[in-house]
Amino acid sequence: MSSAAAFFDIDGTLYREGFIADLFRMLVKCEVIPYDKWYDEVRPEFINWDRRLGTYDTYLLKMASLYTEAITGHHHSLVKHIVDRVIEDKAMRTYVYTRARIQWHKDQGHKVITISGSPEELVGAMARFYELDDFRGSRYLINEEGIYTGEILPMWDAKSKRKAVMEMVQLHDLDLEQSWSYGDTAGDLTMFSLTGHPTLINPTRELIDLVRADKALMDRAKLIVERKDVIYKMDVHHLALEDD
Repeated sequence: MSSAAAFFDIDGTLYREGFIADLFRMLVKCEVIPYDKWYDEVRPEFINWDRRLGTYDTYLLKMASLYTEAITGHHHSLVKHIVDRVIEDKAMRTYVYTRARIQWHKDQGHKVITISGSPEELVGAMARFYELDDFRGSRYLINEEGIYTGEILPMWDAKSKRKAVMEMVQLHDLDLEQSWSYGDTAGDLTMFSLTGHPTLINPTRELIDLVRADKALMDRAKLIVERKDVIYKMDVHHLALEDD
């Protein structure tokens, strides 16, 4: 008999920011990434996002590009060491609602899986910290000597996440109609489309618009916003958005 599962994104869904941002800052602190790279190339995108003049995705993609450049030629043990430090400092910086849902799914005997665009090393460390059943993240490839080559197999787009979900179905004999999914950006849309119980958590406007454009998906979707110490449960059908 097939099992139910719960698929969780990490950045902005479980973790209260983009996890790669904390990894990036630690790489700057450890002088793997020069400070002027942060100041000249990433900081302007961060300021634009912080002032709501630019998008968070633009900021994250800039960091991901410089992250790839920075680790190329380094041994994977360096990244593992830095990831361990980030997890030690930041792993509990997560949303209360999402942590509670992870525990609820465990209590129900569901498979709990995370699929995230963050580096696989970071996603795997979070999966182990929260004792999840499986994970997929963006793969930064290494050669036979364990050196990063600069090649990437991304996991931040909808197509890649769809492929990862279908791999999990085969590996764990899952029933997607009886499964849940949790995410916050357009990259999570295919997880929502494939599962019977999708939940938008602090979603982007783009994701809201995509869900509302698909009536069947909208009819089964839930929307959660967590701010300060309040968790708001909203009806996707009756959202009153400022610029509608």
